[in-house]
Amino acid sequence: MDLREIEGFLAVADELHFGRAATRLRVSQGRVSQLVRSLETHVGARLFDRSSRRVVLTPIGERFRAGLVPAYGALTGAVESARAEARGIAGVLRIGFLGGLSERLTGAIGRFEARHPDCEIRLTEVVPADPFGAVRSGELDTTVVLNPVAEPDLVTTRPFSRAPFVLVVSNRHPLARKKIVGPEDLAGHPVIGMADPAPEYWWRYPWPEAAPTGPRVRTYPEALAAVAAGRGAMLQCAPTAALHPRSDVTVVPTRELPESSLTLIWRRDAETVRLKAFAEAVSR
Repeated sequence: MDLREIEGFLAVADELHFGRAATRLRVSQGRVSQLVRSLETHVGARLFDRSSRRVVLTPIGERFRAGLVPAYGALTGAVESARAEARGIAGVLRIGFLGGLSERLTGAIGRFEARHPDCEIRLTEVVPADPFGAVRSGELDTTVVLNPVAEPDLVTTRPFSRAPFVLVVSNRHPLARKKIVGPEDLAGHPVIGMADPAPEYWWRYPWPEAAPTGPRVRTYPEALAAVAAGRGAMLQCAPTAALHPRSDVTVVPTRELPESSLTLIWRRDAETVRLKAFAEAVSR
């Protein structure tokens, strides 16, 4: 059954006139008659009694209309809601990132832009010393950050881009000569920390509690410079470490540490259709 047949039937049922129904539907009167005849064939009964003077619904036509109107209203309402939602995925989506963009993220951006060509994505690098500030201030719509995130005012998505942590140390560091390190190796060595307002639970993860805090920095280049100078060590997810190679630092694999993972964050009171659509693209 064609939706146009339903529309034709309802228009004639409302107008009780084929000419006015045709005007309403912006088609010819012959096309309306064709739609009604086709629907009557599908139903197996006449829906209108027609004469040169008048058009009236048959008893079956009356009952058919009564049952059809609510269903048709729900259908058209769903279509309009979907159209409104699609129109909402336009404008600009401002995305922050820390350290670099993985292939997973660039692929998600490509999928999002292909599906929503009216929405422009703008990328901004975020200072690790303030991973949540640009979202909270409204400067950015969302930021890709490392887990864990325990901020009640922020929404987090399902973790993605899981990867092992690696230890980044100066070539002169005692752990640089190890083939692999575990939590017991890390416990006595200073960790490069992030300056305020980055929360300590966030930048210390997953360092052992016994590891002392070394210098506090604001950016990844500052952190790498402190590492190279022998001021402390840093745990990074393996893909981020690979994006920033240096000849004066050594990357050591780890064992018995949880995996790193990423999440999208946005303000709980500022959720939009664009954000949810981008989160869906990332989750694939």
